[in-house]
Amino acid sequence: MSDTMNLFEKAPVPQAVLKNALPAMAAMLMVLIYNLADTFFISQTHSDILVAAVSLATPVFLIFMAVGTVFGIGGTSVISRAFGQGRAGYAKKVCSFCMWGCVAVGIIMSLAFLFFMDQILTLIGASTDTWAPTKTYLTIVALGGPFVLISVCYSNVLRAEGQPNKAMAGQVLGNLLNVILDPIMILAFNWGIAGAAIATVIGNVAGAGYYILYFLQRKSTLSIHIRDFSVKDQIFTGVLAIGIPASLGSLLMSVSQIIVNARMAGYGDMAVAGMGVAMKVTMMTGMVCIGFGQGVQPLLGYCVGAKLWERFKKIMRFSIFFSLALSAVMTGLCYLLRGSIIRVFLTEPASFDYALTFTNILLTTSFLFGVFYVLTNALQAMGAAVQALIINLSRQGIIYIPALFLLQAMLQANGLAWAQPVADLLSTALVAVLYLWTSRKMMAGSPEKKI
Repeated sequence: MSDTMNLFEKAPVPQAVLKNALPAMAAMLMVLIYNLADTFFISQTHSDILVAAVSLATPVFLIFMAVGTVFGIGGTSVISRAFGQGRAGYAKKVCSFCMWGCVAVGIIMSLAFLFFMDQILTLIGASTDTWAPTKTYLTIVALGGPFVLISVCYSNVLRAEGQPNKAMAGQVLGNLLNVILDPIMILAFNWGIAGAAIATVIGNVAGAGYYILYFLQRKSTLSIHIRDFSVKDQIFTGVLAIGIPASLGSLLMSVSQIIVNARMAGYGDMAVAGMGVAMKVTMMTGMVCIGFGQGVQPLLGYCVGAKLWERFKKIMRFSIFFSLALSAVMTGLCYLLRGSIIRVFLTEPASFDYALTFTNILLTTSFLFGVFYVLTNALQAMGAAVQALIINLSRQGIIYIPALFLLQAMLQANGLAWAQPVADLLSTALVAVLYLWTSRKMMAGSPEKKI
């Protein structure tokens, strides 16, 4: 842990932030690439119906990733603060709880998805044309549910141990394997959308396997062994208190996308395909910023646990400015390249026009992503469960979902796109207020530790 201590406590702030955040950003870029790969190689079948099917299935599949975030973000928050407090034994128990929680919940979710598949397809607005391919995709990816949870969980948890490169490696392995297998299974084997789903499952199995092997080699100060499993001493409640609010953002994102797709279906399958691709263009900025925020969180959590408030403030100042510049640059690139990116995925003029219009709308506030995710991860690092819950309920739920219905009534299909910028603007203002209030209160009630 000496290297971790040096990185978390004494290394220059820019060095500490970038050393921890860059691997996380790279890992999220790989998540983005693998997410885009399914759509890209499916588009090479020259069927925008299949592109629409993937757009319908993606938010449902992301529910698995959202639940993995419960254990990943919750575990990271508790473990990083435990290390800051010098409680390495407690951190091991938290890590084991996360592993076996992922296994149990993943199995239950997979069975539930398979049992209620037809009801899910009706809920997401699958049409006569998209029903069969969407069902095929979701049935296959549901089989890999536990592996998705484990992969998402430990791509976060290892950062709390000061192992950002190891955390990145597991994600890169799984996502790269998916990208390699996609053209083979979709095009070469002519398996179509089933091939995309199989490649996704294999990629997640590989990623989860990498993390499990890392722990079995006993190179970690943490543990996934069943003997270290415990729900006592606020392990269960500590992880879930942060993890559930954190995952609600991802879960509500999936739910809101399902609502968008279901309501967009009223304008035809080409509108669904266009919205799906527009979201993927905007996701290029979002995923990079999510990675940066996740990379910063363990540093902040350690400072909270060790009561290093001056270092905490320095990390926050650097992270805010860096993330704002990062999201602004990414938004500019997405805007300049939007037409070329859309043409990669869509061939029908109608779906292209929808995608271009929706992309222009979604990019209006994407420059705020960096600040939003840094502040959100800072609240999670502080263990501010209630505040984190408010933010994650607001952005994709309390603000976004009503905005969908209201703006659709006013602007039709374009209104469904405008709902996201409205939610982004209001939720960023809200998280800034909550962060300032929470941080000042916490620092006032706890003296600075001198090192």
